[in-house]
Amino acid sequence: MRYDFDTPINRRNTNSLKWDIAENELPMWVADMDFVAAPEIREAIRARADHGVFGYSVIPEEWNQAYIGWWQRRHGFTIDKDWLVFCTGVVPAISSIVRKLTTPAEKVLIQTPVYNIFFNSILNNGRQVLESGLKYNDGKYEIDFDDLEQKLADPQTSLMILCNPHNPVGKIWDKDTLAKIGELCLKHHVVVLSDEIHCDLTDPGKEYIPFASVSEDCRENSVTCIAPTKAFNMAGLQTSAVMIPNPVLRHKVWRALNTDEVAEPNAFAIDATIAAFTKGDGWLDELRRYIFENKKRTVEFIEAELPQISVVPSEATYLLWLDCSKMAGTAAQAAGYIRQKTGLYLSGGSQYGSGGESFMRLNIACPRSTLEDGLARLRDGILFYEEYVKNND
Repeated sequence: MRYDFDTPINRRNTNSLKWDIAENELPMWVADMDFVAAPEIREAIRARADHGVFGYSVIPEEWNQAYIGWWQRRHGFTIDKDWLVFCTGVVPAISSIVRKLTTPAEKVLIQTPVYNIFFNSILNNGRQVLESGLKYNDGKYEIDFDDLEQKLADPQTSLMILCNPHNPVGKIWDKDTLAKIGELCLKHHVVVLSDEIHCDLTDPGKEYIPFASVSEDCRENSVTCIAPTKAFNMAGLQTSAVMIPNPVLRHKVWRALNTDEVAEPNAFAIDATIAAFTKGDGWLDELRRYIFENKKRTVEFIEAELPQISVVPSEATYLLWLDCSKMAGTAAQAAGYIRQKTGLYLSGGSQYGSGGESFMRLNIACPRSTLEDGLARLRDGILFYEEYVKNND
């Protein structure tokens, strides 16, 4: 391999959200990778830092072309430069769009279990969460279209947040599924806000489908959030784009982002993005292979050591969804107990909405040695927890 993903990096005492924890703890929860960013990105940041003047920044044409080239090259989708608007992050964009495209007390539909911060973006802005639960059968997830249409038909439902690919279940939605979502949303006058931040983290040989690429209806009735931050591990640089083909929607979103003051880049956001999308192909391809091997190792370990839980088959993201329905006790209680007993910090599934109660989420974007440590702690923690449940039943 050209790039090193095996060497552990000490992230303690760096003001890291993930690693600002007790000394004996191992965080495998938040979607933040433990890998050094691509050298091409670090070189771009270094060059910008060496200039030494960090005044206000503008959006150059190179930024638009970096996004356009990447989506054409990697995803076979042609983006018009006028469709792109800079934002400091996908979550700020989602919150701003919720405020602009809905009114207080209206309903925003999400498909649970789903990224927990969607709830914050809806509830913190005085809107109602409307959950359409995914169907889970034999370890696989699919959309309950009868339930989805019933809830889209509610006159109070004005926006649907789509997670594509879906976090935390690792699902890549196929073209027919996306087309049906687009058709139903247009029929019931519901705008689709597609969060595609995990789109570049698919398994080798797997490809995601941009929602806006599926049909004219999908393109004209959608707003898409995209970014290099998840794939290239640079969330702290606060950089993303909102892609809006429909000019009427685009004006509304542009006004929203500027009103909320989240449409201006910091001194490093532009250069890092351009480097990622113009020079990051090789690094990303190696990363995807490394994460895929981590997935295979995790499945192998759990099948051998923890038959009472199972890994939901994943096609995308570095977040594995662990089915704990056959384990003694509850997943929510187990997550806390495992952290207390072993130091392994992972996410309880209940925070991802209905349907997540019997699951835990595990972040495997780390060096192999760290993964092995985490898996051993997971095994010990679950065995400790089941013994605790047995003794207190």
